[in-house]
Amino acid sequence: MADCRRVQTGWFLLQARALGGEVWTDGPLTWIDGPDGQNLMFPREMTTAAVVRGVERARDRGRPIVGAWLDPAVDPAPLAEAGFERGWAPWWMTADLSRPIGHPDPGVELQEDTADYRETDPSYRELLALTRLRPARAWYAAAYTRSRRFAGRAWSFLDGDVAGIFDMEVWQPFRRRGFGTGLLHAVCEAARAAGARHAVLNATPEGERLYSACGFTRVGDDITWWLHLSD
Repeated sequence: MADCRRVQTGWFLLQARALGGEVWTDGPLTWIDGPDGQNLMFPREMTTAAVVRGVERARDRGRPIVGAWLDPAVDPAPLAEAGFERGWAPWWMTADLSRPIGHPDPGVELQEDTADYRETDPSYRELLALTRLRPARAWYAAAYTRSRRFAGRAWSFLDGDVAGIFDMEVWQPFRRRGFGTGLLHAVCEAARAAGARHAVLNATPEGERLYSACGFTRVGDDITWWLHLSD
């Protein structure tokens, strides 16, 4: 669980620092404001005043939502008092990378740039700058049909000898064609070649079936809390 939390925090930190975001501490609280919005990452203790200070900073920066990732053993009362509501639970899973995960797919390729988001989400392309950092710490894979229709994506991020798997998704029309196992294989293999010995991820109920079939084991759950800020 500690590896899962560390890698999730590290992924947010990498994005914020590489892409012009902001990271700050307020006593025991670590806030990260990056492409995934403003998030409070796994505090061991909190006060309502400190949480409110973070919320005010998000409001000043025009953020519409603030997230908090929490170990369920930590008292969430300061979040509730600041107006946060309990959200979804990360289902943490891990796998040994001593053998390949998933299966190679000729329709899946690692990329350092893309035009796939030009019309639908231009800002997403900026994330691929992470793949061009050296030494390499992040890898992006895209899946395509035989007619080059964009079918899905996945990321991996190396933190020490642990790889985090992020933002893995196969678009609805292309599911159950093997793209998921192909994407998982590509990003896990890239991280393994760079020294990763284990992989971690947080799964949805639907994704858990795929990850379990590919050798991942569920090791525990955390909880998220969310505050939606009014205009």
